[in-house]
Amino acid sequence: MGGLLRTATEKLRAAGSESARLDAELLLAHVLEVERTTVLAHPEVPVGERHGARLARLIERRASGEPVAYIRGFKEFFGLAIAVDRRALIPRPETERLVELALDQVRDALTSAPRFAKAGPLRIWDVGTGSGALAIAIAAGLLRKGYGGAFAITATDLSPEALALALENAVAHGLADVIDLRQGDLLATPADTADPAGTAATADLVVANLPYIPTADLAGLPIAASFEPIEALHGGPDGLLLIRRLLAELPTVLSGSGAALLEIGADQAGAALDAAAAALPGWPASVARDLGGRPRVLVLRRP
Repeated sequence: MGGLLRTATEKLRAAGSESARLDAELLLAHVLEVERTTVLAHPEVPVGERHGARLARLIERRASGEPVAYIRGFKEFFGLAIAVDRRALIPRPETERLVELALDQVRDALTSAPRFAKAGPLRIWDVGTGSGALAIAIAAGLLRKGYGGAFAITATDLSPEALALALENAVAHGLADVIDLRQGDLLATPADTADPAGTAATADLVVANLPYIPTADLAGLPIAASFEPIEALHGGPDGLLLIRRLLAELPTVLSGSGAALLEIGADQAGAALDAAAAALPGWPASVARDLGGRPRVLVLRRP
C-alpha cells in the first residue's frame, strides 16, 4: 500500500495538485472502502491488482483536475457526508462557520424570549442552497439540540438540477420532511409559497452562500473549480452582484426581529459592509470571522 501511495502522490504532484498526498490517501481509502485513517495506519498491507487498477483510473481523473469530491461522489461537511456532482458547488470548510452562526442565532431566538404558539415555528430560509449542504447541516444540528418542531426550513435555488441534488441529500439524511425545497431566484419564489392570506413568505433567519468570486479572479482559480458550475462561483465584477440583489430584497421577507447571515470572500468585508449600509440604512451590520481569523460572514439584523 505504501508504494502505491508514493507512486500516486508523485503522479498527482507532477500534475500540479497542491494536496497530492492527501488526494492519494483519500482516493485509495475510497477504492478500498475504508477510512483514510486505516490507510495511514497500515501502509504495509498489500493492495490487490483489481484495486490497484481502479486507483490508477481515479488518479488519472484527479491528475486531469477533477475534484476529489466529485470522484468520490461526496464531501464531508459539518460531520455529514453530502453527495456532490457537477450539478452544484462542492461545500467548502469555511462555510461551516455559517452553520455555526445560524445554530447560535436560532438557539438565541428560541431561548431568549417566549415564542407564542400563534407565531408558529421559527422560519429559516437558505437562499441558493445548491447541494443542500447548508440547510441539511442546520436542520441536523437543530434536531440534535432537541429543537424538532420549533423550526421550519425553506431552501431555494434557481437551478432545478441543483435542487434535484439537494433533494437526494435531504432524503439520504432523513430530512426530506423537514426542508421545503423550492425553485426560485434569490427571494423570488412561485406564488404557491404565499400563505393562505396571500401575503409574501417571510423568514426569521435568512442564510446564503451565494457566488462571490469576482469576474477577474475566475481565470486564476484552481483547475478543479472548472469542473464546478460557473454560475455557482461567478459573483459579477466585484463578486457582490448577487449579494447586493439579496440585500435589496431582504426587507420584503425578513420578519421584524429577523437576521441574515451571508457568506463573503475574505477580502470583501469593507465592500460588503458598504453595500449593506447603502441598501439597508439603519440596519446593524457586522462581519464574523472564520476559524482562520478571516472575514467570512456578513451579519445583518432588522432594526
